[in-house]
Amino acid sequence: MHNEKGALRTRLLSERRALPAEDRERAAEALAGHAGALAAAAVPGGEAGAAGTAGTGAAATVAAYVSVGTEPGTRPLLDALRARGLRVLLPVLLADNDLDWAEYAGPSALAPAGRGLLEPVGGRLGPEAVTGAGLVLLPGLAVDRRGLRLGRGGGSYDRVLARLERAGARPVLAVLLYEHELLERVPAEPHDRPVDLALTPSGAHRLG
Repeated sequence: MHNEKGALRTRLLSERRALPAEDRERAAEALAGHAGALAAAAVPGGEAGAAGTAGTGAAATVAAYVSVGTEPGTRPLLDALRARGLRVLLPVLLADNDLDWAEYAGPSALAPAGRGLLEPVGGRLGPEAVTGAGLVLLPGLAVDRRGLRLGRGGGSYDRVLARLERAGARPVLAVLLYEHELLERVPAEPHDRPVDLALTPSGAHRLG
């Protein structure tokens, strides 16, 4: 299983590196629009959560992340969400690979951190802060039609998904991907938890 996951990760990372910069920029702009619409579906006065799991107003807080390298870009997305008046939480990587959270206050309030990451400089809110989000945007290398996600192998977001489950929280869970990374099946293990949507430049794809 680990060898199968490793081989798939290697292939997908190579394909990301081969994407032209202009294609990545177009993808980032498209994702910003789709994520904004997805979040707006659950703000006060809007429709119920897109996956039927977040009630009206639940997505007043969105948990997202700062993209690095050739990941689908989130910089336009973060500013688009904030411009809608949404509270955006960003992860802070802890020494044990778990994630703390802090509020996004704009590009100037991001600072370099370990492993080439950018993290918010604001006060830490604790790992449980993610349980108050109505929409959680997750990184990944691929997701399959069952909703099972392939990450980079660090386990940080496996902990996030487990924490949400323990808390009884039911945010909309969406993985940001390029078009070709929505697969029929990815290698999965018993502890893997499904997500609701794949968010690609063409739109939101319901899973499961």
